[in-house]
Amino acid sequence: MCGSTEFIYDPRRGEIVCKVCGYVIEENVVDEGPEWRAFDPDQRAKRARTGAPMTLMIHDKGLSTDIDWRDKDIHGNQITGMYRSKMRRLRMWQRRMRINDAAERNLAFALSELDRMAAQMRLPRRVKEVAASLYRKAVMKKLIRGRSIEGMVSAALYAACRMEGIPRTLDEIAAVSKVTKKEIGRSYRFLARGLNLNLRPTSPIEYVDRFGDALGVSSRTKERAKEILREAIKRGITSGKGPTGLAAAALYVASLLEGEKKTQREVAEVAHVTEVTVRNRYKELVEKLGINVPM
Repeated sequence: MCGSTEFIYDPRRGEIVCKVCGYVIEENVVDEGPEWRAFDPDQRAKRARTGAPMTLMIHDKGLSTDIDWRDKDIHGNQITGMYRSKMRRLRMWQRRMRINDAAERNLAFALSELDRMAAQMRLPRRVKEVAASLYRKAVMKKLIRGRSIEGMVSAALYAACRMEGIPRTLDEIAAVSKVTKKEIGRSYRFLARGLNLNLRPTSPIEYVDRFGDALGVSSRTKERAKEILREAIKRGITSGKGPTGLAAAALYVASLLEGEKKTQREVAEVAHVTEVTVRNRYKELVEKLGINVPM
């Protein structure tokens, strides 16, 4: 063997060979793909023999079946008369049987609410799955009893955002929730204690890209803001201060240094903090890091 690290998989022979010298690295490799071929998405969908993957976002994890809402038979012909009314009754009973107790009704409502909130906030699927997992664990431990479903769902979503490195503030969660910021905070603390969630404090650096995109600044300015925050963290300046205010102040400083000046009001609105907070954090960063800001 020549020592190259570039390999090619040959599906016809079931072999992995070296791209440079042709040496067979592995043979008789099992092809785990389908035995059929498809040349367009429609053909692939028709030939597939499996359903959607299991998901925690549906109360029964997507493992049940549904009677199609269209009144058509297997050949696509319209069902009429007695059979049509019979299918409607079957459809109604099938819906009732899927959610047959209070726990499942709770879960079905909570997960639909979770999906709505996550969609409004444009959160990725992985965050929704983690939030659904947290809520399910809370139901199993009987942490939901006597508490607001919306509050616990909001708390699970807030925790999931932090766990997945896509932090959202309590204000942002409250904006799409049906409960107050205070209620979400209380529910989050209760959920964290009940599930033993040891989440690290959110770093202000994690907010820079999102706030920077909302402000319309360049990647150079965002990277400069991150450098300022890294130095501030290193010196212990950020201890005990809100991450959103620090991220906003760092972006304000970086915009001045990079010639993309933004007002304190613009930065404050994006970060959902007050201008006073931005001003105070700005002064601390400039003074303690010795930054010469052009006026």
